Amino acid sequence: MLNKRLLIKNLLAYNDENSFYDKKIQLNLDSKEGKAKFLKHVCALANSNPQNNSYIVVGVEDESNKIVGVDFYDDSKIQNLINAYFNNPPKIQYENIAFPRLPRYKVIGLVTINPIEKITSLKKGLWKYPKDSIFLRLGSNSIPVHEVILKNTNKAIVESIEKNAANNIKLTLDGVFDFMNEHQQELNPSYIVFKDHFVLCWAGIKKETKGKILYSRVDIELVNEQIRLFYSAFDEVEIDYNQQSFIITEYIQLSNNEKPASKDVGGLYPLEKTIINFKENGTYDIATQLLFNPPTFDPVVLKHIYNNNNAILDKLQKGIPLSKNNRLDLERLPTTYLICSLNGFKDAKKKLEQTKPFLRELQDKSAYIKTKEALRVLRKIRYYK
Repeated sequence: MLNKRLLIKNLLAYNDENSFYDKKIQLNLDSKEGKAKFLKHVCALANSNPQNNSYIVVGVEDESNKIVGVDFYDDSKIQNLINAYFNNPPKIQYENIAFPRLPRYKVIGLVTINPIEKITSLKKGLWKYPKDSIFLRLGSNSIPVHEVILKNTNKAIVESIEKNAANNIKLTLDGVFDFMNEHQQELNPSYIVFKDHFVLCWAGIKKETKGKILYSRVDIELVNEQIRLFYSAFDEVEIDYNQQSFIITEYIQLSNNEKPASKDVGGLYPLEKTIINFKENGTYDIATQLLFNPPTFDPVVLKHIYNNNNAILDKLQKGIPLSKNNRLDLERLPTTYLICSLNGFKDAKKKLEQTKPFLRELQDKSAYIKTKEALRVLRKIRYYK
């Protein structure tokens, strides 16, 4: 079992990107250009490493090699993107790796590209890359080529890096103590051991809602591998576990001070269930199930709210001071734009994205964080379709 934090440190020790790993300050999979560049690097690394893993490290400055971190990214459907665009798609994983010196809401992203010993190419065009494009790594660059001869050039060095990142008892115990010390007492930090092998730490603020025990500000980490499995700034989470599984049910708050046309459930709606199954052979798998059934609100009321949100956004873009009522509505704006998007307002997501730079500048970051959470929900729903 690899300690992924140590693996990242070992990769960064090479400083410069090369034919078996790449580093990025961030990924942008919401734009065609960002998606195309990510796929180009995955394709090039897969073709350049037919017999060993290759990696992309996300959240590291290119020139200085400084670890700055990125937001927690819980898109378990990223493999769908790979399968949709590639001939001979490699299996990949995106994992969120905790680093003690980063803020709790920041991680380092680790993309692992597993070898397949087949030539990977684009099966349809994207951005400026045409159908059937093939890429290969030349040093730190991913370049287009007309043909590829699969060569085993990096297997020994990558196996050595991975061997040096193997987990041990000291690293596991250090990880548990780090987790306990980093989380305040009101977050109720705890740990669970599965199958005498896996150590899972979790923390959150406990409360009872409508007969359910729910947690907010939840942080869940598989210490053996230093993988952050779940992080939530606001959403409510129900936690359950047995001898072989840890089960996370995530809820989202969609209260709008108006009752939805569908059955009112107090503003809390189940979003997704994640089940982590631990096995006797020292492996585990993660299964997810979308539970969300969007509530339907009165379209006349939503039209009024949507227009009011747009008026606030227009004031922000023009630098016009907000009224007291505007400032109150601004706090609810991410949630109300989300509700509008879920109820058929096609431009609501675009409007929500436009608010981000303005909300980021506010002293109170709550609305900005809620905006990122709302966009995460919309992205998750899109990938399940």
